[in-house]
Amino acid sequence: MSHTLGIRQAQKAKTRQALMDSALQLLEHQSLSSLGLREVTRAVGVAPAAFYRHFKDTADLGVALVEQALGSLHGTIRAAIVTTGSSDERIDRAVALIAAHVRAYPAHVRFIARERHGGVAPVREAIGVQLRRFADEVADAVGADPESAGWSSADLRMLAGLYVDHMVMTASALLEEGDGTDAALATARAQLRLVTLGRRHWLD
Repeated sequence: MSHTLGIRQAQKAKTRQALMDSALQLLEHQSLSSLGLREVTRAVGVAPAAFYRHFKDTADLGVALVEQALGSLHGTIRAAIVTTGSSDERIDRAVALIAAHVRAYPAHVRFIARERHGGVAPVREAIGVQLRRFADEVADAVGADPESAGWSSADLRMLAGLYVDHMVMTASALLEEGDGTDAALATARAQLRLVTLGRRHWLD
């Protein structure tokens, strides 16, 4: 009995992931608000009714995609903001990590960039929650840096928000630039240098 139950659970997980993968492919050329569940189930080869065994609706599917796309990024964020090395080394490391993530997960990056301000409220809210978590983690890391001595918690949070917004903006730019990636990388580094310069003189 337990073996049979295990097989069923594995199959259910496989079907759920297939629905998410198919939705992500379909979302390359459309927004979530225009995506129909019949499109998704047709791509997977299951009946439309099977969709509801895994998700309440397409918004619920979108929230699951947000968790998949951003939930695993926390380790990358921590690596990007490690405070060792010179400011230029930190900037190069952060931009390189973002670029590597875009190359590895272009569909996820496209989905987040499009739906961050999209028409599906639960998905917008889920993205906002994840980005705020990133900002909290960045604020904690930046606050531990000796360069942040004397900064208020509000200012640290503001700086962290700038870094997170820049991460999202850079990922979107790298995805859109294509052959112009080098220019997008150079712009991202220059923007971070500008933020770093402002940070050094913020308490002046």
